[in-house]
Amino acid sequence: MNIEVGNILTLKKPHPCGKEGSDTWKVLRVGADFRLECMGCGHQVMLPRKKVESQIKSIS
Repeated sequence: MNIEVGNILTLKKPHPCGKEGSDTWKVLRVGADFRLECMGCGHQVMLPRKKVESQIKSIS
């Protein structure tokens, strides 16, 4: 997969922020791990590449 810093990812499961939750994430770091920022609440997480790539629905 060709994922770059600045891409917006739509994942299968929403982040449990707020009432509705957000399933869109902004890529802040790419490598063996991804640093993602939730577009709903701004929370940042580090996740392994393999886990993120299996959860992606779309890349924009």
